[in-house]
Amino acid sequence: MIAIIDYGSGNLRSVHKALEHVGARAQVTDQPEDILKADKIILPGVGAIAPAIQRLSALNLVDPIKKAIKDGKPFLGICLGLQLLFDESCEGGTIKTLGILAGKVKRFQNLKVPHMGWNELAIKRTACPFLKNIQPLTHAYFCHSFFVEPQQKDIIATTTDYGLAFTSSVWKDNLFAVQFHPEKSQEAGLTILKNFCAFSI
Repeated sequence: MIAIIDYGSGNLRSVHKALEHVGARAQVTDQPEDILKADKIILPGVGAIAPAIQRLSALNLVDPIKKAIKDGKPFLGICLGLQLLFDESCEGGTIKTLGILAGKVKRFQNLKVPHMGWNELAIKRTACPFLKNIQPLTHAYFCHSFFVEPQQKDIIATTTDYGLAFTSSVWKDNLFAVQFHPEKSQEAGLTILKNFCAFSI
């Protein structure tokens, strides 16, 4: 069973339907015990980071998320779910986030925001199992005003050009997180979700 974490900031219905489309069993939940029992976990998200981290804390979901990742469960972060994994965000000042990955969340400067629509994925780590059967410069769907800047460059799985080459996905062991929305990225997005469903360590 895949747990889709509900903390009031996600495209839950779209993610759930996309998983059903690729034949996966999933449940939307805000219960810590469901996350701990799940085989795989997805942290989706849209919107502002401050209320998101506050809501995760209020629901007592922070420790189960960290434990699941540490225990090696396959974990997928989507959009805001990617940004939440890092140390801190500059959105509305300096906001401490989950601190699972070293790095910061920054705002696009001197560019139209949000960065919205289709853009290319430049694959940096061809061995990434979550990108199996994804061709170089495949297009994915984005909608965001902030981007992550990882401290460890070797976790960057893809970059995307929007005035600068920003990190559009990261991969570290059982953890994969994307700035784009696979549930809105048509065939390429469904392929990524299939890869996630098939992944095991």
